[in-house]
Amino acid sequence: MAGANKSGQLQLLDFWVSPFGQRCRIALDEKGLPYEYLEQDLGGNKSELLLRSNPVHKKIPVLLHDGRPVCESLIILHYLDEAFPTSAPLLPPDAYARAQARFWADYVDKKVYDCGTRLWKLKGEPQAQARAEMVEILRTLDGALGDQEFFGGGAFGLADVALVPFTSWFHAYERFGGFSVDEECPRLAAWAKRCAQRPSVAKHLTPPDKVYDFICGLKKRFGIE
Repeated sequence: MAGANKSGQLQLLDFWVSPFGQRCRIALDEKGLPYEYLEQDLGGNKSELLLRSNPVHKKIPVLLHDGRPVCESLIILHYLDEAFPTSAPLLPPDAYARAQARFWADYVDKKVYDCGTRLWKLKGEPQAQARAEMVEILRTLDGALGDQEFFGGGAFGLADVALVPFTSWFHAYERFGGFSVDEECPRLAAWAKRCAQRPSVAKHLTPPDKVYDFICGLKKRFGIE
């Protein structure tokens, strides 16, 4: 998708399967902001644009707004809300509700990906520990969601955008961990299905089987049996 808006050109440096990049794509679509997608090679041939735009971490995603880089996915989401406040805000107007949304987005950021990586990388007791931790993480999120439609209540917002890309990874986590999200966290599973019906989510989520194949490719590359 390419384009510009009245407030300047937006470009997203990203990688197809990245849940962190998908957050940004979903947020941009939710807010109706046109942008140019720039797929990056994250192997040994990182682009000069990526290295110049994020010299500290040298990672995606990076949002370029009129050429000025904004790095780290949650920071990008906050930036989009602040730079384009009239376009479908991701954060609610109430200060306490905003704090809660930020808390759960931060919880997802600190917990899910790291634990999931240990789940497919490790074997034996360390993997069993990662499995138990992942189930506890998902149960915690299930409890935070409760009987609400979305994490912020009736509106799809920041915490939903932060977590929903990982629903494509649930299948792989289940396969490697030997558990079922549907059985362990039925409300979270139902939430994932609701989110998947949103055009912004359906458009950008990687199919779960492709995520699984991607992880299997990583395991092979790293020599993990």
